Amino acid sequence: MQKKTFDELSTKELYELLALRTEVFVVEQDCPYQEVDGKDVEAVHYWIESDGEIAAALRVLVNTSPIAIGRVVTRPGQRGKGYARELMRAAVADYEGVDLYLQAQTYVEPFYANFGFVRTSDEYLEDGIPHVDMVREKQAPN
Repeated sequence: MQKKTFDELSTKELYELLALRTEVFVVEQDCPYQEVDGKDVEAVHYWIESDGEIAAALRVLVNTSPIAIGRVVTRPGQRGKGYARELMRAAVADYEGVDLYLQAQTYVEPFYANFGFVRTSDEYLEDGIPHVDMVREKQAPN
């Protein structure tokens, strides 16, 4: 697994992250929207490589309150291998001492619930896809 801030990313890594997100969120899910949204520059990017390409990724927006996890994505053909679970485990562990927020597509709400996220909104449409807001409150030290 890789983890880098925007300034640490190579041009190739940034290109591959944006290409994967566009492939899934814009093309596969048929949602024409501005994927390059300006938030990547203040994010920590996590990804897993397989067969020489990025297989799955997510980003953590660290300058928001609460800190937000987003753009959780797995490449078609790489799904079902536990990559998203591995990335979420790492991100949640890195920010265990703070509240975390995410917007989940409704069908994956149970996936995020496994990491302690709880629904905090009614279902709403974003880009024509049902979503819910979810929060994971900071965990007390062991």
